[in-house]
Amino acid sequence: MRRRVREILIAGVAAAALSACGQSQSQTGPVGYGPNPALPKPCKTLIPTVKVSEVVGWPSGVTPTAPAGFRVQPFATGLDHPRWLLVLPNGDVLVAESAAPPKAKPTPGLRGFFEKMLMKKAGAVTPSANRITLLRDANGDGVAELKTPFLTGLYSPFGMALVGDTLYVANADAIVAFPYKAGETKITAPARKVADLPGGPINHHWTKTIIASADGSKLYATVGSNSNVGENGMQNEVNRAAILEVDLATGAKRVFASGLRNPVGLSWNPANGELWTAVNERDELGNDLVPDYMTSVRDGGFYGWPYSYFGRHVDKRVPDSDRRPDLVERAIVPDYALGAHTASLGLTFYEGASFPARYKNGVFVGQHGSWNRKPQAGYKVIFVPFTGGKPAGPVEDFLTGFLDAKGKAQGRPVGVTVDGSGALLVADDVGDAVWRVSAAR
Repeated sequence: MRRRVREILIAGVAAAALSACGQSQSQTGPVGYGPNPALPKPCKTLIPTVKVSEVVGWPSGVTPTAPAGFRVQPFATGLDHPRWLLVLPNGDVLVAESAAPPKAKPTPGLRGFFEKMLMKKAGAVTPSANRITLLRDANGDGVAELKTPFLTGLYSPFGMALVGDTLYVANADAIVAFPYKAGETKITAPARKVADLPGGPINHHWTKTIIASADGSKLYATVGSNSNVGENGMQNEVNRAAILEVDLATGAKRVFASGLRNPVGLSWNPANGELWTAVNERDELGNDLVPDYMTSVRDGGFYGWPYSYFGRHVDKRVPDSDRRPDLVERAIVPDYALGAHTASLGLTFYEGASFPARYKNGVFVGQHGSWNRKPQAGYKVIFVPFTGGKPAGPVEDFLTGFLDAKGKAQGRPVGVTVDGSGALLVADDVGDAVWRVSAAR
């Protein structure tokens, strides 16, 4: 009975939001994608649109679906909320098994009640394994026969980077380093702190991704905002909604780019060396605002949050006392919209050689899936072709089937990367698996 009451409450929340905005419940299709997306008028309601896909897991023998000419197989299963991936030079794959650290203070009131209930339904409320696991496919059959704990006792680890013989890990509150030796299956050495990263007590967006510069002297770290649109006070947003540059020799850090609400995926563009990121934009402005996006990142660039979105579209929810028209004036328009509320997390340029030539230097994006849109959006891996270092075509669905016929989540894609053979690896956090997509032979 209690569960039924909750379901009715959720349905009522969604219906109220939709009716207040006059939004269509049947709107489908690729809305809000591309370099020049159509942006509807903002629609702010007392109660936001809510549509959460209940997690049911993968039935035995069922996998995601790729286009014709590709094969999908489980590279590893039985993992504990796998989120992010790193392929090592010897072919081993590291996977961060992680979830949000405990909150110092839960979100208060009715909002906190719904937030906890909905996140639990979506499979996002789970104790963090705080572990990095090593996966090894020694016989090359596309399935890891070795699955073993590689690093333990971490603090909600996420991003990883190998520079020479040092492995860097981005915990929720700091970048730490460990000595690495090729082929080893476990690291027991203590962590060496490189640099603190913004963490608690609020820690609204906790994931931290890192990527090394070409010369290995610096790391770039993503740090999401501490709020949806600055409602927790801008004093709690210092060094947040940003990509930080960390000097590995000294640990000194600076803001490389800002105004990025929740940047997650990072990848170097092979055509021109630009840093690209996937960004989760703000919620509660309607079904089709604001599109998540991927963009090249300029040193010193400002991308709008929280004062504006997609360039100079002012967000009027920011109080008059906090508004910054000077920053809005110089807000950079992102390169490519990825659909509103898709939770676009993973991003990688395809530099492998085994996929058809049209995929070369294009981008794969892992879309974790929406909670603030009806019908749902995301829950798939998409591909965007590139030419000359720039997006050069419409978005394409590449790996689908994460939602079943009833709209329930069998899995949710997060990190994406390419292994040494040119196959695409996809971390599925609620499916507890890493999927491998290879060109069919």
